[in-house]
Amino acid sequence: MPEGNGPPAGDAREEQGQSMLTKIVQGVAIWFGIQLLMKQFTGGNKAQTATTTDASGNIVQVPANAGEIPAYQLRPSSFDEGAVWNPIPQRLAPIWPSDSSVDIIITLSSSFVPVKISSVAEEYIALSEKGFKLGNSSESRVAETTFNVPSSVQKNGTLWGHFYVGLTGANLDPKEPGFDPAMAVHFVYPLTQYIPKKKESKTRNLLGDNPEVEEEEPEEQTTGPIIANYYHPNTSLAFVPDTGILNYPQTHPAIRQFVHVEPTGARDGSGQNSWYYPVLYVNTFWQMKSHMTLLNETVKTLPLRLDLSNMKNWKFNIIASVDFNSKQQALQAAYGSPIAGGGDGSEIEIIKEMFLDTNPYLLGVTAVVSIAHLLLEMLAFGSDIAHYRKKKDNVGISVRSIFANVFMQAVIFLYLIDNSQNTSWMILGSQGVGILIEFWKITTIVNVRVRPAPPGSLIPYRIAFEDKYQLSETEEKTKEYDEIAFKYMYIAGVPLIIGYAIWSLVYESHKSWYSYILTTLVGSVYAYGFLMMVPSLYINYRLKSVAHMPAKAMMYKFLNTFIDDLFAFTIKMPFLYRMATFRDDIIFFIYLYQRWAYKIDYTRVNEFGQGGDEETEETKAEPKSLPKAEADAATAAAKKIEGTAKSSGADTGAAKKRK
Repeated sequence: MPEGNGPPAGDAREEQGQSMLTKIVQGVAIWFGIQLLMKQFTGGNKAQTATTTDASGNIVQVPANAGEIPAYQLRPSSFDEGAVWNPIPQRLAPIWPSDSSVDIIITLSSSFVPVKISSVAEEYIALSEKGFKLGNSSESRVAETTFNVPSSVQKNGTLWGHFYVGLTGANLDPKEPGFDPAMAVHFVYPLTQYIPKKKESKTRNLLGDNPEVEEEEPEEQTTGPIIANYYHPNTSLAFVPDTGILNYPQTHPAIRQFVHVEPTGARDGSGQNSWYYPVLYVNTFWQMKSHMTLLNETVKTLPLRLDLSNMKNWKFNIIASVDFNSKQQALQAAYGSPIAGGGDGSEIEIIKEMFLDTNPYLLGVTAVVSIAHLLLEMLAFGSDIAHYRKKKDNVGISVRSIFANVFMQAVIFLYLIDNSQNTSWMILGSQGVGILIEFWKITTIVNVRVRPAPPGSLIPYRIAFEDKYQLSETEEKTKEYDEIAFKYMYIAGVPLIIGYAIWSLVYESHKSWYSYILTTLVGSVYAYGFLMMVPSLYINYRLKSVAHMPAKAMMYKFLNTFIDDLFAFTIKMPFLYRMATFRDDIIFFIYLYQRWAYKIDYTRVNEFGQGGDEETEETKAEPKSLPKAEADAATAAAKKIEGTAKSSGADTGAAKKRK
């Protein structure tokens, strides 16, 4: 074979080896680059402590991450030339290294003013730990105790926690001689919370004695929210050692409340910057109001559990900010101020309870199906509207069911306004949109007109519902079947509603007669609302067809009922509402049976003039014109066939037998 002009095999192998080596070098360089970049953001393995000597010649340990601000032990004795002391420090540096070992004592008191630690009774020393290592994620301490509640705390006073923190071996008591602010700090934080009480509506038995209620009403008169004193038995404490340099005036209030500045007023040479102690976060984020104790004179003793650990700075910023903002919203709502999206500020409390009380896997499934529920609801709205826009007749439509549905949704809407204070506008909005769609359906079926009232009527005009056109025979049958179905519904439903109304009036309490009527109607809607679908099923049965039903919208709605079934097991709700989610399943299975029994041929226009309306219309190509000679021949053949058909009918029987 002749030799090719390509490079020798040895050169090819050499180039391949160089290419592989280049890729390895590039990979190593990228790895080192990523590590360098991560160290810039995380600080890498930089030393947290530096050893130096102070002005007196003593060897001291100082933070190594103080930046341009000198260590507290190395602060200058005088300001720089022209510098002015600022009462509000602008930047703060850590006063201790972030990997220090500290001692901590926590005592309980009804007073904000500290006393000597040695004079505190043992039952009020909640925690005493030594050698706790800052920044060590494996460090964890737990203390449990029980104490007698001070009388002032029983009478709406605050239970204060006195926190004494210092470097290991330092004197922690500011009341004792030898206390050094450079080595220890004392601060207080409330262990009780003042939370607005939800306004509970005054209810009574409407058949009871009214005078007793009238005597109690003046005591309920208040000009503002009722603030109560609550206590939670579990408190989590966490040191946050990696906060670094802080811009104090710009710090979020949620963070600033846990930043304790050096108390002597010391500044660096510029007079603008100071130092702060390690942040000790009193974590109340997971303290649910439902787990709290309302303090009063009946509460004699209380348990307390303290968990001490370390926390990352980013986690501290998120949790503290969310907790602070949610409490501010709850307080704002308690004073009657509107908050974004409606609600009363307790929404975050509900979310936290779901995380605490619900299985994580079930919670994940619930989050996914919640999105599916919203999507299916939007699709159901769209398909329902599209179906009624395309429908050209009233065959199979239960007009009375639509009117009844408008009434039921209006009752639920009024019930939400009457019984739910600060109800979210999203819930009210979706309910209102549903009512408007039902009203629009009525206008597609009948003409809504304002006509003069009959002579002798108190109201000069009345609203009349008139047929849009002369009804066909099938539409007349639909109207007749609708009347029959509602007649039997009245026979079955009215006694049930009357019985429920009597039971509610006798055994339940209500705010007023108006509230009683709404509550009774809503209870009837939840319990017997599925009866509104019965007329449509009865009409399907009599017409032996489901072709007139909005199939897509019904499927979306019924899928949503199964999602509601899942919510019924994961979300707290009234018993009647929970039963209402399962009642729709019965209707769905009956509808599925009817779709199986009454087959639909989607390839033809059905008996109600519908079909193909949901299929995409394809543009059909026009047939090509035939040559003139062929067209003339085809015309002659057609005439010949037509003449043969007219001259004889002998083949009629044979034509019937053709397949």
